[in-house]
Amino acid sequence: MSNIKRAFENGKAFIPFITCGDPDAETIEKLALAMIGAGADLIELGIPFSDPTAEGVAIQEANLRALAGGMTTEGAFKIAENIRKKTDVPIVFMTYANVVFSYGIERFCRHAAEIGLDGMILPDVPFEEKEEFAAPAREAGLASVSLIAPTSHDRIKKIAAEAEGFVYCVSSLGVTGVRQKITTDVSSMVSLVKCANPDIPCAVGFGISNPEQAAEMAAASDGVIVGSAIVKMCKEYGQDAVPHVESFVREMKAAISKV
Repeated sequence: MSNIKRAFENGKAFIPFITCGDPDAETIEKLALAMIGAGADLIELGIPFSDPTAEGVAIQEANLRALAGGMTTEGAFKIAENIRKKTDVPIVFMTYANVVFSYGIERFCRHAAEIGLDGMILPDVPFEEKEEFAAPAREAGLASVSLIAPTSHDRIKKIAAEAEGFVYCVSSLGVTGVRQKITTDVSSMVSLVKCANPDIPCAVGFGISNPEQAAEMAAASDGVIVGSAIVKMCKEYGQDAVPHVESFVREMKAAISKV
């Protein structure tokens, strides 16, 4: 069993996202470990990029703050390596094709695998072009996690059939960010995924920001992904964000555990 699959073994998975370098490297390492202590089942680490097209304002700003603070791809690798030394919880990178391409696709995948990463998510790589990145990742032992948006049924099934690690079900069309209400029929998306690939876990992200939304999405899937709400806390509290985020993660995990 892959390490990623283990995240979904004990009930609904809670998957938080944080941006490497925002507010700084040391705080991000503390945040990751605190979130794991609070019940996070898998950690998404964002490698900052100057033009993060899938992100809403909160994560765009986090990317820019991290870059302005001197965060680099190498710096993100170091953060991931330090976290991995202290936990066996699955960790995946979330970044953009240009970051991986600039670093060297094979080199990026090998380095990530060497330090104990479990996968990567590249939201700007279309399904039709994914093998340029997925093949070297597979060779290195990394899962290339696919995103599925609420689009055509045939396309969802096609993507799901080749999915690795878990499927990231996008709850809303558009970019990441907190939403008051999620109206997408997530249950139908998950059913289509499971029809094409019964063993792949499905986690829902984009817009989930409170326990009620988390429980609703968890009821329709195998787990929930929360980014913007946590990133906003990093902006608000800076180096003092750890206890606030830890409390939030504990609350969210408790909400989905009741489903």
